[in-house]
Amino acid sequence: MNSINASNMKKTTLGPSGIECSAIGLGTWAMGGWMWGGGDNAAAVLAIQASLDAGVNLIDTAPAYGLGRSESIVGTALKGRRHEAVIATKCGLVWHTQQGTHFFEEDGHPVYRYLGRDSIIHEAEESLKRLQTDYIDLYITHWQDATTPVAETMDALLELKKQGKIRAIGVSNVSPETLAEYLRYGPVDAAQERYSLIDREIEQTLVPLCTENNVAVLGYSSLALGLLAGPIDPERKFTGDDQRATNPRFSAQNRAKLKAFFEELEPLRTQLECSFGQLMIAWTLARGSVSVALCGARASKQAIENAGAGSVRLHDAALELIDAAAGRHLGSLA
Repeated sequence: MNSINASNMKKTTLGPSGIECSAIGLGTWAMGGWMWGGGDNAAAVLAIQASLDAGVNLIDTAPAYGLGRSESIVGTALKGRRHEAVIATKCGLVWHTQQGTHFFEEDGHPVYRYLGRDSIIHEAEESLKRLQTDYIDLYITHWQDATTPVAETMDALLELKKQGKIRAIGVSNVSPETLAEYLRYGPVDAAQERYSLIDREIEQTLVPLCTENNVAVLGYSSLALGLLAGPIDPERKFTGDDQRATNPRFSAQNRAKLKAFFEELEPLRTQLECSFGQLMIAWTLARGSVSVALCGARASKQAIENAGAGSVRLHDAALELIDAAAGRHLGSLA
């Protein structure tokens, strides 16, 4: 497996903000436990600290990840090390009000998509408390709210920025049309969207607009919920509320396709002395569509392995080989 050298980590800048961060970010959704079959707070804290040690300084979280649990874990992990981290968190999925549009139920709480001004101001204060900090580096609208004008949402974000409570503004799960509307009212530093070897739609839809307007693209689910981390044991069971238990991508038939895909890439993996997960993360960065590859982890071993991808360099022939193998084996997974 590729060895870890924090100094080898690729760096990038979050749009007009000028904030520099690692090109690999740590995603903390699974740390919140919700939809991942529970979690271990102590292990999560160690995973965050291991990420920092390995050169990954962008930590991505959200209130909805365990109804504040993930943010609280991040706050605990960064005690005494806040200055080392770039914290990205989110707003717009709320359970303190029933305004907006009902989205889902989480641990008995109805959660709404709502980006009204007063709600955003309230959410920011709650996040600051949980994160144990007085500023958020990148504040992202988690899901878009059709009931609130973008002008009102952006006004609240710009006010928070003026107050120094946030340093940069981001959007997530957004159409090009809605992003263009945000840009009418002020600078957007980052757009966070799903992107991986088997989720490439934004290359044609959102990425061109982001490139034109200097908006950094943060790709989440770089390993497709773990699907691309390496061959999955045919006998492995996903239990509890783990979303993978009912996700058709994790079917026995698809696991067989993945096995064939990874077998074809084994010589390349061996040559590069990396894991399959590192190979997939390196592909994500090398393709040039995203500035940051966000990778989830719940344990130090996972976090350290993900960080090691920052030292993997792929030449054009390697990219062509990976794309060709994906075309042969994974086309029907998307």
